[in-house]
Amino acid sequence: MASLAEPIGLPAAPVPPGRVYYRHRIVTRVCHWINVLCIGFLIASGLNIFNAHPALYWGKYGADNDDARRWFEIGAMDLPDGTAAGITRVGDVHLTTTGVLGINRAANGQLQQQGFPDWLTFPTNRDLATARRWHFFFAWLFILNGLAYLVYGFATRHLQDDVWPRLRQLSPANIAHDIVRHAKLQFPRGDEDRHYHILQRLAYAGTVFVLLPLMVATGLSMSPGFDAALGGLLPGLFGGRASARSLHFITMDLTVAFIVIHVAMVILAGPINQLRSMITGRYDVGVAKPGERSE
Repeated sequence: MASLAEPIGLPAAPVPPGRVYYRHRIVTRVCHWINVLCIGFLIASGLNIFNAHPALYWGKYGADNDDARRWFEIGAMDLPDGTAAGITRVGDVHLTTTGVLGINRAANGQLQQQGFPDWLTFPTNRDLATARRWHFFFAWLFILNGLAYLVYGFATRHLQDDVWPRLRQLSPANIAHDIVRHAKLQFPRGDEDRHYHILQRLAYAGTVFVLLPLMVATGLSMSPGFDAALGGLLPGLFGGRASARSLHFITMDLTVAFIVIHVAMVILAGPINQLRSMITGRYDVGVAKPGERSE
C-alpha cells in the first residue's frame, strides 16, 4: 500500500522537472471536502432555524419582548401606500431589503414575510424540526472531522510547518508587501509558490484555530443538554445563551466571508491547478518571473 507521502495519480503528459509536486496529502483532502459538505448544510439549515425567530440579542435573554437587548432583526413594515417592505435592522441602522430579507418570494412565487428566502435555506420550506435535525447531524460530523484534521495536522506537523505563521513572516514590511501583491493580483510562482505566504497563513490559522472553534463552542452553548451537563459553563463564557447565539451568527457571517474570498483567490490564481491539488494532491508551481519574492 502506498504511503500518505507518495503521489497519487501521475499526470498523463510529462511536465518540467520540479514544477509539479505533491502538495496535499489524502487526509487533508478528505477532511477539506467533508468540511465543504458540512459547512454548506450547516449554513443553509442554520438560516432555516434562524427564520423561526429572526432577531439577535445580547445577554441571557432573547424573546419578542426583549427589545432593549435586540441588536439585529429582519422583519417587515407596512408602508403608507398599503404595501409591505422588508426591513433589516443592525443597531440604529434600518435598511430596506424587500425581495431578499424580510419580504421575499416563496417557492410558489407568492410574496411572504420571512427572514431569509427559501432558496438560501435547507430544507427550502420553513420546517424548524427538520432543519434542526440536519443541523445537528452535520454539526457533529463537522466536529469529528475537525478533530481528526487537528490530530493529523499536529502529528504530521502540517499545521506547525505549513499553516502557522512563521515569525520572520510577521514583519510589517512582509505583510505590506503581500497585501500590495494581492491588490495587484500578482501571485507567486515557481519555488516561491511551494509554501503558503503570510496572508494565506493568517487566514488559514485564524479560521482553524479561532473562527471555527468559536463557532463550535457557541453552537454547543445553545444546547440544553450541554448546558445541563456542564452546569451552564459554556453559555456563561459568552455572557448568556442569547449572546452565544449572536456570536454564533457572527462566526457564520465571517465563515461565509472567508469562503467568498477563498473561492475568489482560487479562481484568480488558476482554478484548474488549485482544484487539481485538492483532488489529486498534485500542484504545479509554474515558472517564476524574474525578481519575484514572497515569504
